[in-house]
Amino acid sequence: MIGKLTGRVDSVSTNHLIIDVQGVGYVVMASANTLRSAGGAGSSTSLLIETQVREDAINLFGFADELERDWFRLLTTVQGVGSKVALNILSSIQPSQLAQAIASQDKATVTKAEGVGPKLALRIVTELKDKVINFLTPGTGVAISGEALPSKDMAEAISALVNLGYKRVEAFAAATTATSKLGENAKLETIIRASLKELQIPQFPHNS
Repeated sequence: MIGKLTGRVDSVSTNHLIIDVQGVGYVVMASANTLRSAGGAGSSTSLLIETQVREDAINLFGFADELERDWFRLLTTVQGVGSKVALNILSSIQPSQLAQAIASQDKATVTKAEGVGPKLALRIVTELKDKVINFLTPGTGVAISGEALPSKDMAEAISALVNLGYKRVEAFAAATTATSKLGENAKLETIIRASLKELQIPQFPHNS
């Protein structure tokens, strides 16, 4: 089993590159992001490798870092997401954006990837919603490991922000940041007001 390859880039194509390791050329499938980071022909590169062994072939998939590799592994657990589709997703959506999209159930963002229609996007965000929290990191504006996904009031706040014209991923990020500052017992109207402040727009008048 191959876990890592270090060598010289022999050539780069639209969806793969050939890495020359001491005279042996390895064909490695990769996302657009990893292909860019690997450099052009003659560049030195080192990629993490996911090896898939089948009856008719041994396929190598390369990743510039552990985060992208882990996303690849997670995505391919979803029925209908093969290796090619997983790489398409990682080519179209940055890992941080993908984490936010799944956490906020924003299937529209996922459909930006080639080969991902609305039904498959819905399956991805639904099946991975409870697993994605492990990929949410500080600085993304969303919850990190150990915090719950949206409560009822927070979910309603997100819905209200979407109805105001904000993208779901923006609404999720603002509501999560607001809730983290206010505390888990914050009520709906308070969350909405704080979320609007996070979005840097004037707050609506208070109705007593």
